[in-house]
Amino acid sequence: MGKTLRLILGDQLNQRHSWFKKNDDAVVFLMMELRQETDYVQHHIQKVLAFFQSMRMFAQWLENEGHQVIYLSIDHKENRQELGKNIRFLIKRDNFKHFNYILPDEYRLDRQIRNICKQLEIETKSYDAEHFLSDRLAVKSFFSGKKTFLMESFYRSMREKYNILMDGKKPAEGKWNFDHENRNKFREETKIPPPPVFKRDIGPLLETIKKAGVNTIGEVDSKNFQWPCCREEALELLAHFCDKLLPHFGRYQDAMHSQHPFLFHSRLSFALNSKMLHPLEVIQNAAVCREKAPEKYGIAQVEGFIRQILGWREFMRGIYWAKMPDFATMNFFGHKRPLPAFFWDGNTKMNCMHHAIKQSLDHAYAHHIQRLMVTGNFALLAGVDPDEVDQWYLGIYIDAIEWVEITNTRGMSQFADGGIVGTKPYVSSANYIDKMSDYCGSCHYSKTKKTGDKACPFNSLYWAFYERNRKKLENNPRIGFVYNTLSKMKQKDEILEQAESYLENLDKL
Repeated sequence: MGKTLRLILGDQLNQRHSWFKKNDDAVVFLMMELRQETDYVQHHIQKVLAFFQSMRMFAQWLENEGHQVIYLSIDHKENRQELGKNIRFLIKRDNFKHFNYILPDEYRLDRQIRNICKQLEIETKSYDAEHFLSDRLAVKSFFSGKKTFLMESFYRSMREKYNILMDGKKPAEGKWNFDHENRNKFREETKIPPPPVFKRDIGPLLETIKKAGVNTIGEVDSKNFQWPCCREEALELLAHFCDKLLPHFGRYQDAMHSQHPFLFHSRLSFALNSKMLHPLEVIQNAAVCREKAPEKYGIAQVEGFIRQILGWREFMRGIYWAKMPDFATMNFFGHKRPLPAFFWDGNTKMNCMHHAIKQSLDHAYAHHIQRLMVTGNFALLAGVDPDEVDQWYLGIYIDAIEWVEITNTRGMSQFADGGIVGTKPYVSSANYIDKMSDYCGSCHYSKTKKTGDKACPFNSLYWAFYERNRKKLENNPRIGFVYNTLSKMKQKDEILEQAESYLENLDKL
């Protein structure tokens, strides 16, 4: 038979995978920290640290369970820093007869590993990740023959399939979706419990990464690293969310606040996307809370959370595999403007952008509305090249892996796909941002002004976006009212001039 080398990628840290159920002296697991992976975009330092620390702790868990492990750290003398080179070197060095791998979630890595396997002269075999609740092509099959993909119908089918929040064949409390109850501004008197602290000095690993020459962005407190890096810590964070945060989650899931970067969000996305947690266990924990204490856990709170995982997360992965690799090149509006410099340091007089970007640089995290309706909104209104937007989102957020990042960024946020993910562009003026946050009250710009000194850039850029894209958008039934308003607008020329002035001086806003 001979020995088998089994590859585990950095986002495949699933302790419950069938690979690990029994020990086999003929099997060796391979894990690697690669410059190939740290360098394909410029990542946040907390993202690199979290992945490397989690990988190291997973390798230690494997060894404690009696498995054999080859671990190539970023500074290992035999690390060739590239996937194929390391695999070929180790197969030759240790005379492996079989190579196994778990199907990657990224198209880039899937294609690379398939090419590696074609070059190997030994038997190769792939295995399912045993993580997602639908297969790669589930969304493509579900919407076969249809022009548009609607998340809501897919979400309902998943609710039925897994019997989540169901009353027989009907949805619990008679409604599938409580989104209209998930749009409240944060009330200052509402207390937010502090998150659990995982005491870990990650300084030595930080020094190793720096010495290796990895170029990163963002900040980190190496002696107070707040992200879960093993399954036990992820479960602790899940328990904290269910007990302390979930009762308020749905109500405030779209809210933003300058003093509370996390509000009632779970921050479980890194643990989920690295597969330390399984989506079904997270969903079921939330659903059980509702069953045991309905007076504490309102249906709108629980459904709003479950929809993000059972609906949106699975749906976006399905879109990814249905539309790649073409999806990564789509640019419906033909946007080519470079990303403004303040995206890298937060130095802008726009308070909403300052807080959303600074928070991202400080914590490698911002919740979905900050990403969609602040930074993403601005990038779309400004006509930024979706390639640059993709790279920024993929690098700065700890949970950003291409299968989930690009569909949300190029699709949902930038509408570069022309309507595959969303039915309309998600853009707004200052009005929406003010409605959902406290950002506008202390801003340099005036949220009510469209033109003149200190007029909020979002206001004029909003109308200018629709004007320049009239031919592409005016027949969209969801935004006809915008063009009705625009055609009657007395100040239109002034507003468009204001927008043009801002577009010519984006770095100074």
